[in-house]
Amino acid sequence: MVALQAEVRTMRETQSRMEKRLERMELQASVRQARASQAASGSAPSPESPPAPAFTTPELAVVKLKPRAEPAPKLPLRVAVVEPSSDDMEMFISNGSSDEPDAAVDSGPAEPADNAVLEATFEQAMAALRTGNVEGGVSNLLGFAEKNPRHARADNALYFSGLGQMGLKDHASAAKTFERLIERYPAGDAVLDGMLRLAECRLRLDQKDDARALYTRILTQFPGTAAATQAEQRLASLSH
Repeated sequence: MVALQAEVRTMRETQSRMEKRLERMELQASVRQARASQAASGSAPSPESPPAPAFTTPELAVVKLKPRAEPAPKLPLRVAVVEPSSDDMEMFISNGSSDEPDAAVDSGPAEPADNAVLEATFEQAMAALRTGNVEGGVSNLLGFAEKNPRHARADNALYFSGLGQMGLKDHASAAKTFERLIERYPAGDAVLDGMLRLAECRLRLDQKDDARALYTRILTQFPGTAAATQAEQRLASLSH
């Protein structure tokens, strides 16, 4: 049934094209016949009709508008001043002050210290480590990290204080410092070195399983880094 319908549709389209072609042929035959009869009678073709006159723009009258003589209306610019009522004044006074002598005034968050001063404090603590005042340098670096946790050097202060504690053979305190570094600044630039140092502290404290777990974590979370290469080497040494 579908094939028959398609065939009928094709036949109709063919018939339509043939009808259109036949109409064009009849039109051409009638034109040729007219030309032949005109040539036989010897009549000249009718002259062309004269061209249409060009379009011209009509002249428009110019009308000038004069400004009105009346001035623009004035707008009221004065605003009446109304004194507040005594009740309103009493409400403002009661909200703005307190009769209690111990009432605290909220002055908002304290302004951060000057960055130059903080940089100088950090450098002084690092200089103490370099010149042999390890205990003083560690104390100043830990204080710097606690007082300025959002400073860009806070994670470095924890890292170097942990190194100082390792130099003092206080591996338990150093491990806590490195744990604080990893927990507070997981995206910091000192976190990988801190993890390696923490694993070293674990080995010093005879916690080999924890050290292996740290080395494995570095390999899985930070593959392709220098810290991952060191972790792989130390894991291999632990397996022997």
